[in-house]
Order: sequence, then structure tokens, then C-alpha cells
Amino acid sequence: MPQEFRTGSFWRAVFAEFVGMTLFVFLGIVTAISGQDQEAVALAFGLAIATLAQSLGHISGAHLNPAVTLGMLVSCQISAIKAAFFVLAQMLGAVLASGIVYGIRLENSNALGVNKINNGLTAAQGFGIEFLATFQLVLCVLATTDSRRKDVTGSAPLAIGLSVALGHLAAISYTGCGINPARSFGPAVVMKEFDNHWVYWIAPMLGGVASALVYDFLLQPHSEPYSSRLRSLRGRAEA
Repeated sequence: MPQEFRTGSFWRAVFAEFVGMTLFVFLGIVTAISGQDQEAVALAFGLAIATLAQSLGHISGAHLNPAVTLGMLVSCQISAIKAAFFVLAQMLGAVLASGIVYGIRLENSNALGVNKINNGLTAAQGFGIEFLATFQLVLCVLATTDSRRKDVTGSAPLAIGLSVALGHLAAISYTGCGINPARSFGPAVVMKEFDNHWVYWIAPMLGGVASALVYDFLLQPHSEPYSSRLRSLRGRAEA
């Protein structure tokens, strides 16, 4: 772990997550507060992820989402120290982007894309929607980037972007569609609005964990035991 912390590739990956999250949140919430319909907002978030995943995937994996990072950690594809720094970078990028949008927003716009649960729903219902929408996203990330698969064709970044767009199309009317704790965190900090904010952290994070466990242990049979992958990851981190 100390050796990984001192490498240039580690800090490039962390910086890539910061830059990527800044651009993702900026592009997404600028569209969200511009008066576009929900389909356009869903498309903007999906295209942003697809574009950034293609641009930054070779540097950091382009997680751009704490729930994805946690899913990768549970799946033993990233070390704990890198996961912690990734999440921190994602949160800082989201806050920076939200601050930029706040500074350039139209005078009659004060929403800033803060995620809120629909008045017709309870927090528990919103929790379930966020959990399932994030579950499908992290499942898509794990499946399309699985190096053990030989049948994946087409573009993984595009598939992940479509998964993000799908999550928004399904959930935006109910919860505003968080499925990304950092994206929810940035506007909430700038606007100081934290109503039911716990839903937008706990549900996506649990969705990411559940998706990693289901994919690794139930959906994807493989010859390499989970414990062997864990030892291999630890060995690389300590090298």
C-alpha cells in the first residue's frame, strides 16, 4: 500500500477522477437546470459518462461514482487506499463543478439540480428506487469491463453511458436520479439542501456492494477463487 501511494500512476488516476467528475457534474446539471425535458437530461448524463469513460478509462478506470468505486473494491479490482482517494476526488470534483454552475446560472434558476424525493414518495420508496437503479449501473460496469469475458463486443463506455441514461429515464421522476453519491453531494453542499440526503448515499453504495457480490458469486462463474484475487490484489499493492 505505501508503495502504491508513492507512484505517479496512482496520483494520475486520482486526478483523472477529479477532472472527470468535475466535467460530468458540470455537463449534467447545466442540462438539468436549463429547462430541457427529462429525456434530454438522461441523454446528457449518459453521453457525459460514455465520453469521459472513453477519455479517462485507461488512466483510472473512469469510475466517476463512489458506488462504482465501492463495487470495484468489493470485487477486489482496486485497493482500499485508491478507493478512498477516488471517492475524495469525486466529491471534490462534484463540489467544484456545482460551484461553477452556481456562478454562471441564469438569474431565475436556483435549483442547481439538487436531487429530491418526489412529494408522493416516502424516503423508503426513494431508497428502493435508488438502490435498484444503481444496482443495474454497477452490474453493467462489472460485466462490460470483466477481463475474464471473451464475448464482449462493441464499446464498453457506450454501454455504461446507456446504463446511466437508462437509470435516469427510470428514476428521474421519482428521486431526480442520484445513482451517484458525489453527483448528489456537490449541488447539496453549494445549495445547503440536505433533505433525505442519506438516501442518495446509502442506497447507491449498498446497490454497488450488492451488485458486486451478486455478479462475482452468483452470475459469473470463474476458476479463480475470490480469496485468490484478494491475495493477488494485496500482493500488487505491497509490491
